[in-house]
Amino acid sequence: MRRDDDAGTAIVEFVFVAVLVMVPLVYLIAAVATVQRTTLAVSQAARDAGRAFATSESSDEARLRVAAAVRLALADQGLDDEAEVRFVAAGNGCDGAAVTPRLAPGAEFTVCVIRRVRLPAVPSVLTGRGIRSVGAYTVHVDDFRQVGP
Repeated sequence: MRRDDDAGTAIVEFVFVAVLVMVPLVYLIAAVATVQRTTLAVSQAARDAGRAFATSESSDEARLRVAAAVRLALADQGLDDEAEVRFVAAGNGCDGAAVTPRLAPGAEFTVCVIRRVRLPAVPSVLTGRGIRSVGAYTVHVDDFRQVGP
């Protein structure tokens, strides 16, 4: 004799297990994509800022070009320009002492772009200030560059 009172329960169990597995998986993919997008943006911002500084004609122009390059690189990834730009000595980490970059021939320094990213749908009480993403690019001003007065 066959009992049919379990008919249809496999589909209910499958849906329940699928939701339990898929919802965290989709969230994890979204969170990783958010962090990766920010990491890509700050890396590109540091590279663009370094090149903008090294190709400038004066220090004042360089500062304006660096700010514009960082803003554009972050906007390319759909991020607002809440980033910190630091200049440190070449070879030092971005947590090192800040230096004043020079446009002198042969000058070397590292441009650091630092931005914090918050995980989606996680309150700041749990994450604090967010995940810190750092992009760094070492600039070498051309040895034969002539800089105006």
